[in-house]
Parts: sequence; C-alpha cells; structure tokens
Amino acid sequence: MSQVKEKDTVKVHYTGKLNNGQVFDSSLEREPLEFTLGEGMLIPGFEKAVIDMKVNDKKTVEIPVHEAYGDVQDELFHKVDKAQLPQDMEPQVGLGLVSKSEDGREHQFRIAEVNEDHIVVDGNHPLAGQDLVFDLELVEIK
Repeated sequence: MSQVKEKDTVKVHYTGKLNNGQVFDSSLEREPLEFTLGEGMLIPGFEKAVIDMKVNDKKTVEIPVHEAYGDVQDELFHKVDKAQLPQDMEPQVGLGLVSKSEDGREHQFRIAEVNEDHIVVDGNHPLAGQDLVFDLELVEIK
C-alpha cells in the first residue's frame, strides 16, 4: 500500500480544534479536503502530518503556532477613524471588514476594539498565536 509523499494529491477528512478542544473547522459533513503537497496552500504542520500516511490511516496531530498561522503580529493592528467607515455601519468587536489596497488586492480584517472616535482593526489570521490540534483521516491518494 502506498504512502503519501511530497507532490502527491490527496483527499483528507479533518477536524481542527484549539487546545481547549473547541472545534473551529471540520470536513466531516462535507467533501474531504483535496490538495497537492508542496504547493503551500495549507499550513506547514498540516502538510507535514499527512506525509507517510496510508489510505484509511487516522491520526491526531498537535501543530505548534510556528507551523500553523504564526504568532500574532502587532504591526497588523491599525487604528481607523470612525469617519472613514460607511455611515450606516455599526462597528462591533469581531466584525469582519475587507479593505482594497491601491493595487486592487483585498485585505481581510476583524474589528479588535471600538472606541468613541476610532476602531482598531486586526489583520492577523483569526487562528494566529494558537497551537492547533487536527484529527486526520487519509481518504485517497491520487
């Protein structure tokens, strides 16, 4: 039986959890995740965990922050005057925002703080600064 190696395309069912056991994502109620190893589409620790698995193998892996979404970066927090927000917007902590840069690229932010005259937005990935746990099941090697 073959094992997963670099450059293989695979299908994996997964359940992602925080260290406290809270599930943040799962493929169990939908199609398994399909990806090609080495293309950098997933966090490094997830790809590394799949290497050497065989079809129908199951395992649980702990992925440290540096192999997941990295540490929270202070430089990705920005103060925005409320006057710059749409007039009909009621800013709330946790609300997602999208900003377009001059070159047309979109940037995702979450409101981290709401003050009287400004808000603070956070451009970090929502799972930055977290160690993650994944339950994995290899479904297919293509």
